[in-house]
Amino acid sequence: MIDSRTPAKRVTAADVARSLGLSRATVGFVLNNTPGQTISAQTRERVLAEAARLGYRPHTAARALASGRNRIVLVVLPDWPLDFSVRRNLEEASLALDEAGYSLITYTPHPTGQSRPLWEVLEPDVVLSFTGSFTDAQVASIRAAGVRAMLPDPDAPTVAPYPEEGPLLQVGHLHALGHRRIAYAGSSDPRIADLVELRRSRAREAATRLGLDLAPGHDLHPGDDAEDAVAGWRAAGVTAVAAYNDDVAATLVGTATRMGLLVPRDLSVVGHDDAPIASIVEPRLSTVRLDTAGLGRYLARLALTAAEGREPPQQPTAAGPLLVQRASTAAPGA
Repeated sequence: MIDSRTPAKRVTAADVARSLGLSRATVGFVLNNTPGQTISAQTRERVLAEAARLGYRPHTAARALASGRNRIVLVVLPDWPLDFSVRRNLEEASLALDEAGYSLITYTPHPTGQSRPLWEVLEPDVVLSFTGSFTDAQVASIRAAGVRAMLPDPDAPTVAPYPEEGPLLQVGHLHALGHRRIAYAGSSDPRIADLVELRRSRAREAATRLGLDLAPGHDLHPGDDAEDAVAGWRAAGVTAVAAYNDDVAATLVGTATRMGLLVPRDLSVVGHDDAPIASIVEPRLSTVRLDTAGLGRYLARLALTAAEGREPPQQPTAAGPLLVQRASTAAPGA
């Protein structure tokens, strides 16, 4: 049966003004938080209370038309697995943007390119690349769509707030415990091959600084059996492994345990990201904790200043990565 009842009428600012006996201009100034108006605190409270009582909701399309903004930040994501760190970054950025009246929307372009880019469909205020770069074709398309700002700005690229320092902490931690034969375990997921190689190169750099050579590494798929890798490392005298992330580290711990090895006595393993699994697996993982919440809030501040034409915020410097030692690492043989 078709419901023929008339839909409820949308409550407008005029309805609020009529109910209070105030001018529409006064009510509009309050509801839109218009700066530079001499309206008493008592009147503001009356307007907001009556608007809430009547069920007033701002008309998004009208507000966007009046301000020239859609109050949307479009984050372009690579085709990566949405692991703990990425999700936490986006959650914090979304919360911070919401507090400022903006919506965060994510978009992953696909190689086939059959659909229209979302920056053409949504007309966002800012398009932000999560990886810190756009292709030339994307830059041309975003500019053609009339987007207010791109981050990073192709004409003045920004610097990532945190370099990949986690692998340096991993290798330094294992070296400080007395390990001299250290290997690096990456992820075999082809979607993150560039990031895996970046972290591996940083681990190699840390080893070189300490006068060590990294043992030949293996790329593993989290959850798979890594027995061949562990057996090979044991035969090569490896006593410790730095892992790309906590999922890979947990895979190594599980495999070593099934092989009858004791972690960390026979093999120390240090993860990266301090994901929830780091505190669940036994023994609990030593790992690198990232300030993912702080980075998410920083990305939000970058987007807000770009949308509003203000100077970008200073890059955060205080909260870098932190090595968290738990039970999966110890001195060789301990």
